[in-house]
Amino acid sequence: MQALSLPSMLLVMEFPERVTALRKERGLTQQALADRVGVHVLQIRRYEGGTSQPTLDVVRRLALALSVSADVLVFEKTERDPSEDLRLQFEAIDQLPPEEQAVVKEVLESLIIKYQTRRWDVSRATAKAAAATTKAAPTKTPTKRAAHATR
Repeated sequence: MQALSLPSMLLVMEFPERVTALRKERGLTQQALADRVGVHVLQIRRYEGGTSQPTLDVVRRLALALSVSADVLVFEKTERDPSEDLRLQFEAIDQLPPEEQAVVKEVLESLIIKYQTRRWDVSRATAKAAAATTKAAPTKTPTKRAAHATR
């Protein structure tokens, strides 16, 4: 069985394991990484142990200290990359002249806005319908007399 390379292994790791693997690959101790990031060594231990999550600023400083993007630290590969079909289309678009790329960008942006607006409208309509349902059918609480009469 062939061993996975570190970049391949990072894809299946959680944040604490990614930080640990990258630190070790770069030959850094926890103290050396803490010094580069500007946090206490105990905090690095907590991040690597999974008992604490760094702030966005610390993620940025970790990425700089480990010479990777913040995406490498935080996201799995499939969370941020487009599907294979879209990747091939984006590569083809990258070959177009800048003017045609601008047209493609405008079309994509308008489709995204249209989709987001539709989702927002559906969410609003669903919330409005739910609110109307709860207003239309108020539940009656039995009075003491009614509760006593049913006994």
